[in-house]
Amino acid sequence: MTEHKRIYLASPHMSGLEQQYVNDAFITNWVAPLGPNVDAFEKEVAEYVGSAGAVALSSGTAAIHLALVLLNVQAGDTVFCSSLTFVASVNPILYQKATPVFIDSEPDSWNMSPCALGRAMKAYADKGKKPKAVIVVNLYGQSADYDSLKKICDEYEVPIIEDAAESLGATYKGRMSGTIGKFGVYSFNGNKIITTSGGGMLVSDDFDSLNKARFLATQARDKAVYYQHSHIGYNYRLSNVLAGIGRGQLRVLDERIEQKRSIYYRYNRALSHTIAGVSFMPEATYGKSTRWLTTLLIDLQLLKTSIPYIINYLDCLNIESRNVWKPMHLQPMFKECEFFVHEGSQDVSQFLYNTGLCLPSGTNMSEDEQEQVIRHLREILS
Repeated sequence: MTEHKRIYLASPHMSGLEQQYVNDAFITNWVAPLGPNVDAFEKEVAEYVGSAGAVALSSGTAAIHLALVLLNVQAGDTVFCSSLTFVASVNPILYQKATPVFIDSEPDSWNMSPCALGRAMKAYADKGKKPKAVIVVNLYGQSADYDSLKKICDEYEVPIIEDAAESLGATYKGRMSGTIGKFGVYSFNGNKIITTSGGGMLVSDDFDSLNKARFLATQARDKAVYYQHSHIGYNYRLSNVLAGIGRGQLRVLDERIEQKRSIYYRYNRALSHTIAGVSFMPEATYGKSTRWLTTLLIDLQLLKTSIPYIINYLDCLNIESRNVWKPMHLQPMFKECEFFVHEGSQDVSQFLYNTGLCLPSGTNMSEDEQEQVIRHLREILS
């Protein structure tokens, strides 16, 4: 096997525009937390997605945590959450000493199943333990079916936290991902469609809640000439330097989305029509996915292979690939938590994990590098 430069799943892709804003921060000495880049980045993200306001934070995890705090989630409360997700969607529930209940995916979008959510909501309402919130994750750049999910949540008067960490720029029936729930959350981690190296954003149309989020994220310092604190606070604000990187990245977001979609189309054309037993994550008819990561399903029996074998084979060729997220209800730390399947005994999340593969999808990957990935996948699968 011939070695070549490592092809990553998704690595940071700088445009060159970021340097201008970072330089401004250095020239003006706004290198400490907060400053003009933070204010501008919040305004620009809010304008891009069509939200009334935004708060720039140190991570998407911090944004989810603050959303739970703002919804008064406490010890003994229950929070429903998508099972097919990264653990960062769930950990903030534990920060508040609440109990997560996991909701399966549905096959048409891989996102939260309205069927499972409806059964879970009724079961818990009948017990008098209605959840304090539902965290709906928009997976791999695609929005969940919010008309169906919101109808259920509205009936029981339960707010939605929209975890759009992976779906900035996606749409649902003309609305931007992250703007449909009570709160929306974005991540600017290094592997996301745009990055600040690490960072996140909380968006909402509720100005009072956003102002409270700013207060809590800045150590909850009371208005006084001395240091006075009446509430538990957090060190969750984004730095002015990193916000500068974000501003430069935001200017090329639409370009990055089209690049991600082009990467997906190249994979699709090269693999799904030539290899029986390969299918790709479907794009729901209700919106536009960013295709943050191109993900596919493999018929393991037909192709006589396994996902770990494929991942290891590609890794030997210096190509990074990964399983689809291991569902939270299968994680050791959540083995005691309740899980509601999509329909009957159909565990969609587990099926996607067992048969799913994430392919290199970085926008700084060349077409030649993508062709290398395609060539080696054909070798493995045939």
